[in-house]
Amino acid sequence: MALEDLVMPKLGESIMEATVLKWLKQVGDPVEMDETVLEIATDKVDSEVPSTAAGVIEAILFKENDVVPIGTVIARIRTTVDAAHETAAIATPPPRQTVVAEPEKEQDFEIVSSEIKVAPGVGTAGGSLSKFYSPLVLTIAASEGVPLSELEQIAGTGKEGRVTKNDILSYVATRSKAGAGGSSQPAATNTVPAITRAEAAPADLAKYGDNVEIVEMDRMRKLIAEHMVRSKHTSPHVTSFSEADVTNMVLWREKVKKDFEKREGTKITFTPLFIEAITKCIKRFPLINSSIEGDKIIIRKDINIGMATALPSGNLIVPVIKNADQLNLTGLAKRVNGLADAARNNKLKAEDTQGGTFTLTNVGTFGSISGTPIINQPQVAILAVGAIKKRPVVIETPQGDSIAIRHIMVLSMSYDHRVVDGALGATFLSAVAKELESFKGMEF
Repeated sequence: MALEDLVMPKLGESIMEATVLKWLKQVGDPVEMDETVLEIATDKVDSEVPSTAAGVIEAILFKENDVVPIGTVIARIRTTVDAAHETAAIATPPPRQTVVAEPEKEQDFEIVSSEIKVAPGVGTAGGSLSKFYSPLVLTIAASEGVPLSELEQIAGTGKEGRVTKNDILSYVATRSKAGAGGSSQPAATNTVPAITRAEAAPADLAKYGDNVEIVEMDRMRKLIAEHMVRSKHTSPHVTSFSEADVTNMVLWREKVKKDFEKREGTKITFTPLFIEAITKCIKRFPLINSSIEGDKIIIRKDINIGMATALPSGNLIVPVIKNADQLNLTGLAKRVNGLADAARNNKLKAEDTQGGTFTLTNVGTFGSISGTPIINQPQVAILAVGAIKKRPVVIETPQGDSIAIRHIMVLSMSYDHRVVDGALGATFLSAVAKELESFKGMEF
């Protein structure tokens, strides 16, 4: 009898665990290759896990709502059907074990599930949940003070009527407006996203005093903190800055955006213009498109550009445009808009966030002129573009110098000094700036 391990798949470079939403197969059920076995969720993406073999489900190692680390065995499939095992019982491991070798022995490793704190009345003594809510939905409900009675009244648009992140956010927005208009329904008072209020212990009050508010990081914020610290510990960061006169680009976009949308069926934003310039420069400086494994530098031939995208909840996700160098400006625009829409509507697939080789982040979206971005591991560089501002600039011409109002943007790039030296980093960044300045666009 051959057993095939079904493991929790990798769902993105920054995702380390996932929650089991629903098992679609049970012990003893036949399953085909690539047939969906279960649904899972992370703080960013919902996904389905297909079978890696044809056979019969021999054991299920985790229950619904369990939080499972990436790469952990979650089920076993018997590829050679044995009639004596057709009715094998579900293998339910102890809470902190994934494999039971001997009942008397304790495992040499453990899986710790992050605690999800919820608002009073949500899944507590104040009430019980009649249907499943993902950890992210519960976190938002807790941070916005939505009790059980309200949560269960929200009409879900997810699978089997499940309440999605967008559902709870839309409800909170409507609820807040109603409160501001004099409704008896209390408005949300916690404006910090994804943070759960915690009861202050006497020791904390003694340490910080009474005039403080103590909040506890939720699971996603802990993961973000962990990833940021890990990146800083892994890569010695250096950041270079450059300015680009993007007046030609701004004027071209303003001129063609209506005709572009009418002809191509999608809007033209600045993001595909930035990505086009970056891909051209990566071809000239391929070391920027690499990663490190031990003492080896892995130079990636594929140019897959990640674009940092803000979600309605305030969190950030990085969908990836695969083979960006093989797309023209129209193709890039459609891909950028498609991924951005999928992110906003919680419809990104796991593969949409995988395989990035270089990352672009637009800090100008939030009004910043520049920033010092943190590298998205295991990449070696990340480029940030700031807000485009009109400024008086000295223009040099054969006839002499003059001052003109131009559209100026600051570029900043953080890079891993183990691979990218200052000369290469600064040269690459200057090349991107010059590429943006020499932008010609497309004729319409």
